[in-house]
Amino acid sequence: MPNIRKRIYVAGHRGMVGSAIVRCLQRQEHAHIITRTHAELDLTQQADVRALFESERPDEVYLAAARVGGIHANNTYPAEFIHGNLMVQANVIHEAWRSGVRKLLFLGSSCIYPRMAAQPMDESALLQGSLEPTNEPYAIAKIAGIKMCESYNRQYGTDYRSVMPTNLYGPGDNYHPENSHVVPALIRRLHDARLADAPSVAIWGSGKPRREFLYVDDMAEACVHVMNLPAHELAAHTRPMQSHVNVGTGDDLSIAELAALVADVVGFGGRLEYDSSKPDGAPRKLLDVGLLRRLGWQASTSLRDGLERAYADFQARHAQEAASAHAA
Repeated sequence: MPNIRKRIYVAGHRGMVGSAIVRCLQRQEHAHIITRTHAELDLTQQADVRALFESERPDEVYLAAARVGGIHANNTYPAEFIHGNLMVQANVIHEAWRSGVRKLLFLGSSCIYPRMAAQPMDESALLQGSLEPTNEPYAIAKIAGIKMCESYNRQYGTDYRSVMPTNLYGPGDNYHPENSHVVPALIRRLHDARLADAPSVAIWGSGKPRREFLYVDDMAEACVHVMNLPAHELAAHTRPMQSHVNVGTGDDLSIAELAALVADVVGFGGRLEYDSSKPDGAPRKLLDVGLLRRLGWQASTSLRDGLERAYADFQARHAQEAASAHAA
């Protein structure tokens, strides 16, 4: 019999997470991967999303498309974060069901959990307290995505799964000095400071909050692993209204410790000065990854190795941008 490859649509394939999922699927060599750029398809437009599903008829969907950013971006664009993410999720999940897609994986975020959730945070902490105000609109959108998947499973018998990654970093990240997450922002600012021979670098907040970080290619492997689990195996460890799975390393460190490690990787030898007038966000965000480990997966990339790979990616992209600017 001929080898029939699954048709897999990866929404958000140019983003850091989506591109890592594509790399992971390509290594397995058993899938026909369907992608669309934002210029080719605006996922906030339901009619256009419907046309994609009707024409391509994917077997599986990885929903990695999202509007993402750090504290500054979430505080500055709350309406865009809640509207954009709600629209994309609603359109992709509904049109996947409408076209007969049985399996879908939705990617959320650890910010779905209450600000003062007991640490480490396990899946049962969802909706048990108030959210962190700085990213509440984004978190609410992601909670809606989880509940949408669960609701379609309950009503229509689909197999729509959700994973909640911790803070991600790695190739393909956004290195904007203000609108990016903490790791790429630190890489960019400390790199620039080293080149400028600056005596110090100011860092938002007190440096005391603790965070967990996962290399994005590890996250992609976890996504494919969870997607490929037999339904009965996943069901044995979850419940119909608590079906999401945390994805992380199970270890954390303070922002000050992270900054010192990034400075060492980048080669910046100046002072790190903390601006306590800036918001810290939640005091701690560490995921309980016991469920994921029971399902047979755990992270393999150390933080230092991951940061070195991320910095190499930044340098390559920075050099490419500089060359393009010079040519122009």
